[in-house]
Amino acid sequence: MWSWVAHRVTGVLIFFFLFVHVLDTALVRVSPEAYDDVVATYKTPIVALLEYGLVAAILFHALNGLRIIAVDFWAKGPRLQKQMLWTVVGIWIVLMVGALYPVLGHAVRDVFGS
Repeated sequence: MWSWVAHRVTGVLIFFFLFVHVLDTALVRVSPEAYDDVVATYKTPIVALLEYGLVAAILFHALNGLRIIAVDFWAKGPRLQKQMLWTVVGIWIVLMVGALYPVLGHAVRDVFGS
């Protein structure tokens, strides 16, 4: 059940990000200066942590979605759904560790220097 909840929560978070992304991109047509100000706020370490959270949400949502497809369309899926969930969690952890430096490297350099 927790994977069901996490799938819905990550879907809503991704939708919210896309909504905000469309709004801030549309801002460039209204006021390029305001757009530049908004983009400047995105270069802070706190936003880098939020970006890492976005990566986490997208990866989990995608991997769990593949698991749900397997459960629905594979004859052995319902019997193996728990093992597939733990496989998804394991792959997700490996990918999140791999995403640490590319996503958060610039924020760490900003905070602690290079």
